[in-house]
Amino acid sequence: MSAPLPAIRKIIHVDMDAFFASVEQRDFPELQGLPVAVGGSKDRGVVAAASYEARKFGVKSAMSSRIAAKKCPDLIFQPARFDAYKEVSNQIHEIFKEYTDLIEPLSLDEAYLDVTENKKGIKSATVIANEIRASIFEKTGLTASAGISSNKFVAKIASDINKPNGYCLVHPKDIESFIESLPISKFHGIGKVTGKKLNSLGIIIGKDLKRLSVEFLMQNYGKKGKHYYNISRGIDHRIVNPNRIRKSIGAENTFESDLYLDKDLKKKVKGITERVHARLEKSGKKAKSLTLKIKFADFTQITRSYTLPPSSPFPFYETKDQILKQSLLLLSQMEIPKSGVRLMGISLSNFNDESKIISKQLTIEF
Repeated sequence: MSAPLPAIRKIIHVDMDAFFASVEQRDFPELQGLPVAVGGSKDRGVVAAASYEARKFGVKSAMSSRIAAKKCPDLIFQPARFDAYKEVSNQIHEIFKEYTDLIEPLSLDEAYLDVTENKKGIKSATVIANEIRASIFEKTGLTASAGISSNKFVAKIASDINKPNGYCLVHPKDIESFIESLPISKFHGIGKVTGKKLNSLGIIIGKDLKRLSVEFLMQNYGKKGKHYYNISRGIDHRIVNPNRIRKSIGAENTFESDLYLDKDLKKKVKGITERVHARLEKSGKKAKSLTLKIKFADFTQITRSYTLPPSSPFPFYETKDQILKQSLLLLSQMEIPKSGVRLMGISLSNFNDESKIISKQLTIEF
């Protein structure tokens, strides 16, 4: 006997528009209409977010500040104010809670909402999405975009279609044609390297990807191949998980000038450890794995990780001393080139609170 098909859900993906940069432009009116980058400086660092005015010049998040400044000579660098962004994020989530408790945050500025059953009894997910967008603008002065569909994959793609300050509904009956005409570069889960490899095989849009068999995809891309097979058909059975497990907790530091000396690097490890431990304590989690990341002056990077074995005298990384000791040990195993170090990060993962979430599924008219 075959398993029953999953019930149709009503999923909204809400994504704030250029969130960090938009908060800066709201709070500092003199920045409105100007190209703004949050994070870094003209000489150092990495762009955390860029305003739409900056994006017109090709400035993007995760881009080197130096490259960003070359692309946009008039770019204004603003220091990040995460307390301010967190405050606005909390306001946004209070709006979400007016409609549903099935909210899965992805970051401060985006979340999935399952509104199949909602607190206001509104049948149309599109109406809910636009009410939420209007409420966000009224209460924060910021705009948000939304994607509406019957699964998370399609809803997330849809939220990008009419950015900024727009929405896109992909009805279940239209998912197949929507995916078939979409460039695979828009598919979340297909990175640049894989995308280029697929393009070289003549796979440009979803319809092309759909022609490949699951056997071929799994043979060439492993487990991801099955994922590619499904998403080319708009298939995604993942539920909106309000108790989404955080995969890692960490902190990193881009230095104002490259570091060369062992004593300087050790001092930085101590400072980063302080931040990581504070975040770990706040989360109430315990971790079994620790990773140290170092990025060199030429932007190449290496990582070293260590997972505590069952025989370890302490089963989890819990204390500041444990994190510091292991981080320094991993640092001692790395060969630092003469060019120096520009960034260092420490992250904890493999937590003690892995859990499974069960969601009630109901069939309802979309």
